[in-house]
Amino acid sequence: MRKNDEIQLTIEDMGVSGEGIGKAEGMTFFVKDALIGDHIRAGITKLKKNYGYARLLEILTPSPWRVQPRCPIHRQCGGCQIQALDYKKQLEFKQKKVLENLQRIGGFAEPPMEPVVGMEVPYHYRNKAQFPIGKDKDGRIIAGFYAGRTHQIIPNRDCALGVPVNKEILDIIIGIMEEKGIEPYDEQTRKGLVRHVLIRYGFHTKEIMVCIVVNGEKLSYADVFVEELCKLKGMTSISINVNQQNTNVIMGQEVKVLWGQPWITDRIGDISYRISPLSFYQVNPVQTEKLYRLALEYADLKGTETVWDLYCGIGTISLFLARQAKKVYGVEIVPQAIRDARENARINKIENVEFFTGKAEEILPDFYKKEEKAGRSPQADVIVVDPPRKGCDQELLDTILKMQPERIVYVSCDSATLARDLKILCREEYDLKRVRPVDQFCHTSHVETVVLMSKVKE
Repeated sequence: MRKNDEIQLTIEDMGVSGEGIGKAEGMTFFVKDALIGDHIRAGITKLKKNYGYARLLEILTPSPWRVQPRCPIHRQCGGCQIQALDYKKQLEFKQKKVLENLQRIGGFAEPPMEPVVGMEVPYHYRNKAQFPIGKDKDGRIIAGFYAGRTHQIIPNRDCALGVPVNKEILDIIIGIMEEKGIEPYDEQTRKGLVRHVLIRYGFHTKEIMVCIVVNGEKLSYADVFVEELCKLKGMTSISINVNQQNTNVIMGQEVKVLWGQPWITDRIGDISYRISPLSFYQVNPVQTEKLYRLALEYADLKGTETVWDLYCGIGTISLFLARQAKKVYGVEIVPQAIRDARENARINKIENVEFFTGKAEEILPDFYKKEEKAGRSPQADVIVVDPPRKGCDQELLDTILKMQPERIVYVSCDSATLARDLKILCREEYDLKRVRPVDQFCHTSHVETVVLMSKVKE
C-alpha cells in the first residue's frame, strides 16, 4: 500500500480523538469523521510501520448508529468530533474508553466501573464560548471556530453547543466593526484590532459577560459597542482583554472593564460563584453539578475532616466540600482564580476554607516538609485532585502517599493520565473503590471521570 491509494474499511472502534479505526491488509487505519459500524472508502494520507491515516472519501454503508447532526458544518469545525454518532452510542464509547485505559495503562483487571452520567438534552450546554474573529477569502468579517489542527476559521455564529444569545452578541459586534471600519486581527501581518470574543453566560442567573480580546490598549468606538450590547437582556459585564503578543494564547493578562461589573455570578447547587474573564469555570453547569455531587459523595465527609482540594480553580469543589468538612485548603496556580475563590467563600459566608496561590506540586510538598520539620503530623483526611490533562506531578503523588489520607478523590479530564496516576497511588497503599465517567462535553471525544480511592486497611 502507498500514499493516495484507495482502500475499503469497516470501522470497528474509535480513537481518543473520535477518529474511526479500521483494518486493511493487516494495517490499522485512523479515519477522521468515520464512525463505529461504517463501511467506507478512504484515501491513504500517511503510512507508518504498522498503522496509517486515511481520509474519508465515501460512506458505502452507514453505521446503524449514524444520525443526522444538528450542525451542518460539524465535519469542518474542530469542536464536535462525534456529533454524527447516536448519543447513547457516544456514552458507550466514553465508558469503554475509560475502562480500557484503566485496564491497559493502569493495570486494573476489573475496575469498579459505574454507569456513565449522560445528559437528557446534550445541546446548548456551554456557558462559555471563545470566537476567533477574522476575514474570509472575500474580505468579509467572520466569527466561528478553528478547523481541527489549523487556524482556519470556520464561520459559525450559532453553535449547537452554545447558548442562543451568542449569535446576537456576535451579530452586534461584527455589525459595528463593519460599520466603523474596525479590522479583525491578522495572524500573518500581526495587524488589526479585534482578535477574539469571549462570552460567558450564567445558566441560573441569566447574566451575560462579553470580553473582546484586542491587539491594542483600547477598543475603538467602545461607547458604541457598550450602547448596543447593553440592549440585550441580562448584560452584566463588558470588558476588553489586552493581548498584543505574537502568540496562539487567546487571552492576555490585562482586563479593562468598559461597563458594568468585572464578573458575572452563577450557581452550582446552592453555592454562588463570581466568574471573571480569566477564571477557570466548568463549561457545562448541568453536568458540573452532577460531577461535584459525585465528588462530595465519594469524599464521604462527616464534618470532622481536614480536606485538601488541589487545582481548585475559583473554589468550585472546595466550597462544595467545605459545607460538610471541618477545614478545606484549596490550591491553585492562577492568582486571579484564587482572588475569585476567596471572594466566593466570602459571598457564600463560608469561613472554614483557606486558599493558597501556587503550584499544587510545590505547595503540598512544602507544607508536608514544614509540618514534619516542626514535629507535627501533616494532616489530611481527604485529598481531592482535579488536575489538567497532563495529570499529577510525581512529587505531588509521592507527597499524597506520605500524607496517607483516608480517601483520595480524583477528578480527571483525561482517562489516560488518570490511569497512569492511579497505577502509582494504588500500587500498595490504596484500593480503587469507585469509578464513574461523566459526560461534560457531549458530541466531543472528551470525558470527565470521578474516582474514589480508600486507604488499604492493615
